[in-house]
Amino acid sequence: MTTAVCTAAPARFRHLLAAEWIKFWSLRSTYWVLGVGALVVVGINANSARSNADRLANQPALPPDRPAPDPAYSFDAMHTAFLDPAWQILMIVACSVGAIAVFGEYTSGLVRTTFTAVPDRRAVVLAKVAVVGAVMTGVGAVVAAASFGLTQALLKDHGGASITDPGAFRAVAASALLAPLSAMIGMALGAVVRHAAGSIVGAIVTLLLLPVLFQGETYRWVAEIGNAMPLSAWEALTGAHWGPEKYPVSVTEAWVVFAGWAVGSVVIAVAAVGRRDV
Repeated sequence: MTTAVCTAAPARFRHLLAAEWIKFWSLRSTYWVLGVGALVVVGINANSARSNADRLANQPALPPDRPAPDPAYSFDAMHTAFLDPAWQILMIVACSVGAIAVFGEYTSGLVRTTFTAVPDRRAVVLAKVAVVGAVMTGVGAVVAAASFGLTQALLKDHGGASITDPGAFRAVAASALLAPLSAMIGMALGAVVRHAAGSIVGAIVTLLLLPVLFQGETYRWVAEIGNAMPLSAWEALTGAHWGPEKYPVSVTEAWVVFAGWAVGSVVIAVAAVGRRDV
């Protein structure tokens, strides 16, 4: 008499991707958060562009005898698509989505079932990273393109920029990548904190408060820490930072900051989930 022994085949990575894709979109709130967040960002930038277009349309013509540019008549149309408050909202939205993708399973208890079915925790986390990163890259690209296109269309009669203008494509690309970068940071926070309120507070502190705390030109080390923040890097890539700066961030340094935060966040998320108990 022989006994048949059934062994479960290990899940392939594509199966993990499919499972994480289903889990990501299983929450109806995901649609609302991403949809409303995208509309708010584009709406704030478009409203600024419309307001500036109305102001410039009602402004008297520049006197012909004025040789130097007057700040009252000058206007940088491209940067209306990259207003700090709007993109800070996107950062918090994306960070929250990334955090929920991790701590949501711990809150619901689904994580025990997941790790029972797939003991390789690192593979599960990397599948989450791939799905969240792909979705947020798509969302970021749509928001960045819509924001740039709409604002420049509203300002077409007042020096609206083209995507081929110097720095324009880089600004759009950096804004598109800001969403997945913030989501990766959220995943790291969610893996470490594993609590909704704590993750959101951590997101606000990390993404918004630290860059403000480390502003200044008195001490170089303080400025360099501020320059290493994602928001500061994004401002350097988009040209959204206004005012003099003694220790500016170069374009290359800004891209390095983007890459460093993304890789570091993934490493933290994988390590935190892999070493801590469920």
